[in-house]
Amino acid sequence: MPRGSMPPPELPFSLDRSPHTRRWAGFSLSCSCRWLFLLVLVVFSIAPAMLAQEPSSPAQVLLRKGQAALESGDFQGAVQSFEQARQLAPDNIQAARGLLLSYLQDGRVAQALALGRNLVERWPQDAQLHHWLGLAFFKNGQNTEAAAQLREAQHFDATSFDVHFDLALVLLTDQQYSPAADELEKALKITPSNPLAHVLLGRAYQNTNRTVEAVQQFQSALQINPNIPLGHYHLGFAYASLGKNHEAIVEFEKELARSPPNPDVLFQLGHTQLETGDWKSAILNLRRATEVNTQNADAFYDLGKGLLLQGDVAQAIAALRQAVTLNPSDPSPHYQLARAFEKMGDKEQAGEEWQRFAEARKSQRQSGGMATGRVH
Repeated sequence: MPRGSMPPPELPFSLDRSPHTRRWAGFSLSCSCRWLFLLVLVVFSIAPAMLAQEPSSPAQVLLRKGQAALESGDFQGAVQSFEQARQLAPDNIQAARGLLLSYLQDGRVAQALALGRNLVERWPQDAQLHHWLGLAFFKNGQNTEAAAQLREAQHFDATSFDVHFDLALVLLTDQQYSPAADELEKALKITPSNPLAHVLLGRAYQNTNRTVEAVQQFQSALQINPNIPLGHYHLGFAYASLGKNHEAIVEFEKELARSPPNPDVLFQLGHTQLETGDWKSAILNLRRATEVNTQNADAFYDLGKGLLLQGDVAQAIAALRQAVTLNPSDPSPHYQLARAFEKMGDKEQAGEEWQRFAEARKSQRQSGGMATGRVH
C-alpha cells in the first residue's frame, strides 16, 4: 500500500490560490494562463463580426486593443484598455467581460470581486460573468461563494466544459470528492479528450475508494497525453493502493525518467520497493527523497526501516531519530529504534524506546489520532 492519502490537486491555471490551496504532491500542474487565453478567444470570437457591421468607434478600437493585450500577456495594458472602453461604453458587455478577466489575470482580486458583483447585477443571466466572479472568489479563498457563482454559470450554460471543470477544482480543494467527480464526469462528456480532467477525476475516484475506476482514468489521460505531469505517478499510486506493487514501481520509474527528481515520487517508489523486499533500491530512492525534501518524516522512517533490514544499524538509528524529530507523536519510529538498540545489545536504550513507543500508542488512542496503518 502507498503511504499517505492521495495528495490534493494543485490548480492548473495561473490564478495562484495559495495559501488557500494545499500542495498536490509536487504536482506543478501550472498550465500557465493557456486555458484563460482560450476563454478570451471564445469571449471575443463574436466581436469581429459585430464590429464589422459598423465603422469602428473609439470603444471598439479599445476592445481590440484590450483583447490583443490579453492574448500577449500584457495584463496591465489590458486593464487600461478595457477601463477606457467601459468609460466610453458602460453598457457594452464585451468591455465588462474583458475588464473583469483583465483584473483577474493582473492579480487585482479585490477589484475583480467588486466589479464582478456589479456586473452580475447588471447582467444576471450572463454565464461568463458568473464564471469569472466565481474564479475571483476562488482566488480569494472564498470557496463557498465561488461554488455558488459557478453553479449560477451552469444554470445559464450547462454545456460549458470550463464551468464544470472549475467547479470541480473548487470542490476538490474543499475535499468534496464525490461532487467533484460528478462535475468532472459532466465535463468529460462535453470534452472527453481533456487529459487533465481524466487525471483529476481519477484523483477524485481514488479518494472515494473507487480505485479501479481511478486506474482507468489515469490510463485514459496517459493515452491522450503520455507526457501529462505526474500521470504515471498517479497511476502508480493507484496500482499500489490495489496491492499491485510491481506495476506501481514501473509507473513511478517512468515518472522519474520524464521529469526532474520529485520527492513525492521518490518516496512512493522507495516505499513500494521496501514493501517488495528490494531494500537496496528502496534505500537509494528514500535517501534521495530525504535529500530533496528534508521535512518528510515518513521518508526518514522508511529509510531507517530499510537500513535496519539491511543491517546498517547506526545509520538506521540516525534516520529514525530524524523521523521522531519531524513527527514526535508517531509511535512507529520508536518501535524501530527499540529493535535497532536491541540489535546493538543496548538493552537500556532499547527499553527506553519501548516505553516511548507504548506511551505514544496510548496517547494516540486517547487523542483519537489516526493510526499510521503500518506494520511495524
